[in-house]
Amino acid sequence: MASLNLGILAHVDAGKTSLTERLLYEAGVIDTVGSVDRGTTRTDTLALERRRGITIKAAVVSFPLGGTTVNLVDTPGHPDFIAEVERVLGVLDGAVLVVSAVEGVQPQTTVLMRTLRRLRIPTLVFVNKLDRSGADLDRTLAALADRLTPDVVPMTAARRQGTPQAAAVPYTPEDAAFTARLTEVLAGQDDGLLAAWAESGGAGLPYGRLRPALAAQTARAAVHPVYAGSAVTGAGVAALADGIARLLPGAYGDPGAPLSGTVFAVRRGAAGERVAYVRVGAGTLRVRDRPPLHRDGAAAGKGRVTALSVFADGTDTPAASVPAGRIARVWGLGEVRIGDTVGALDPAAAPSRHFAPPTLETVVAARRTADRAALHTALGRLAEQDPLIGLRRDEDRGEIAVSLYGEVQKEVIQATLAGEYGVDVVFEPTTTLHIERVTGSGAAVEFNKKDGNPFLATVGLRVDPAPPGSGVAFRREVELGSLPHAFFAAVEETVHATLAQGLYGWQVADCTVTVTHSGYSARQSHAHAVFDKSMSSTSGDFRNLTPLVLAAALRQAGTRVHEPVHRFRLDLPADALGAVLPALAKLRALPRGPGAAGPGRHVLEGAIPAAAVHALERQLPTLTSGEGVLETAFGHYAPVTGTIPVRRRTGPDPGDRREYLTALRRRLGSVPHRTAAGGA
Repeated sequence: MASLNLGILAHVDAGKTSLTERLLYEAGVIDTVGSVDRGTTRTDTLALERRRGITIKAAVVSFPLGGTTVNLVDTPGHPDFIAEVERVLGVLDGAVLVVSAVEGVQPQTTVLMRTLRRLRIPTLVFVNKLDRSGADLDRTLAALADRLTPDVVPMTAARRQGTPQAAAVPYTPEDAAFTARLTEVLAGQDDGLLAAWAESGGAGLPYGRLRPALAAQTARAAVHPVYAGSAVTGAGVAALADGIARLLPGAYGDPGAPLSGTVFAVRRGAAGERVAYVRVGAGTLRVRDRPPLHRDGAAAGKGRVTALSVFADGTDTPAASVPAGRIARVWGLGEVRIGDTVGALDPAAAPSRHFAPPTLETVVAARRTADRAALHTALGRLAEQDPLIGLRRDEDRGEIAVSLYGEVQKEVIQATLAGEYGVDVVFEPTTTLHIERVTGSGAAVEFNKKDGNPFLATVGLRVDPAPPGSGVAFRREVELGSLPHAFFAAVEETVHATLAQGLYGWQVADCTVTVTHSGYSARQSHAHAVFDKSMSSTSGDFRNLTPLVLAAALRQAGTRVHEPVHRFRLDLPADALGAVLPALAKLRALPRGPGAAGPGRHVLEGAIPAAAVHALERQLPTLTSGEGVLETAFGHYAPVTGTIPVRRRTGPDPGDRREYLTALRRRLGSVPHRTAAGGA
């Protein structure tokens, strides 16, 4: 049987979870439709989700649709939880993007559709809430075509919209306006259809020719059929289900191929054990298997599968094996992490960043000193489930900094720590996360047993700038055999760790670090004695020396601090323009010329520093008499002008040799200058 891993995505409150409930009901999996308001939905299982009425963690539920098993993944809509959506995208065969017929295209709608199109994920659109006052399908369709993509095809018409009796009526092949619109959109993507359309004199082509073309172009993510209805009343949901079955391609996979699966979520079971959510892309995963794990393209050990469950008929049930195409919950993989590959490494499935990184940070502390250790453990578990939310620990001050997407996420973390771990916490004010970029090239080297080097290691590094967005690359200009592999690995890991704090304390992004020199003291011992680490190099020598060398290279290269900048779109009354423009200037925003947005309204688009977004949100109701609508999304990083922000460092500063070595002596007991014979 084919399977379809289907994502439900939307801006917050557009009705994703309600649509999930309605699809389960239509499929006969549940007898009654759950309510988000009453906290009775199948996918919002966390107490906090039910209390707040929002989705925080992606959840999987399955139902049959024709001859296909649909694994439906309900994802968060609030932008503060975009990391959950990030992980789901890599395992989807198709998606339904939910848009409210009342609010229309919202900020997160734009971000999600742009990403779905870039990843070529086949996507249907469902315009929800036709039964709500203010619903306007035509206005929403125009916004979809204008702000998302012109390649949308309305599949249903609305009747009595804005009332509880709202209905969605599917277009039929006999509807000439429908086939004409369908022909126009499909011909724009198919030269054969375009030629046939021209030969017909612009008349609509026969539906028998258009229907397979619609399925093919939807599968290629070239066009996007649009359905409409109400998840609450059920209007239009049957037509959407039919579209899912006919237009979104299922995945078969090869159950006899070598095993390869992707971990897109990690949760904790009732006993605190790790449970991995794995989409099996090829092969078959079985209980008692010992599949290898791969992380970031490298081997990451093995696990032993102790139990499996698969999603079917609205729940998950124990299974002895899981074939290709299905999603499974897997026990026994030990230290498995999100993004790991289970089984054979598939280079084409390497994880990639689809959304912007967090741009905010806050320091969290236990309200009671006695809870400090419990807080460390609890935050470690939260970060394990959400790797895009980084933790920075300062052992000297006993502080932990958490990176965030927004203030709502802070509230959720606070409630989760209190409710699930019994730890009451306080937060420092949220600050903006900057980055550093290398401005030139710099090099440094420390030689084994020379010039006061207290470590039995030779390390030379060169730092060069790289294009924005390229990340950190680690390269070698020395022969691979010049060091044992463990020593090279120690240098590489330490380089990445050291770049977490640049010259001004911020993460150093987009650079190339090249090993230019290497050397070590070979394994030695006194006569008739065992291995003596005071005479021989260890990985610790390379881990301790690398920060000193890299800091010196960074000083020579120089870095510049950059701040996150958001794109913004501001829809406002025309008479508010005179008040808004000076306010934008004070916030260092750079608007482009205003454009008309309808009678008496203007649209401003441009860029604004992320640190100023909250101030603009606070001022906007007053400046526009409550009629301004602001949308923002991360755009890029730009050099900071004026006072350079400095982030307080955690741990010793390798840029200060005396401080760094003194701290190591305190931690290790001593850092002797060793002068054993031998070496390279």
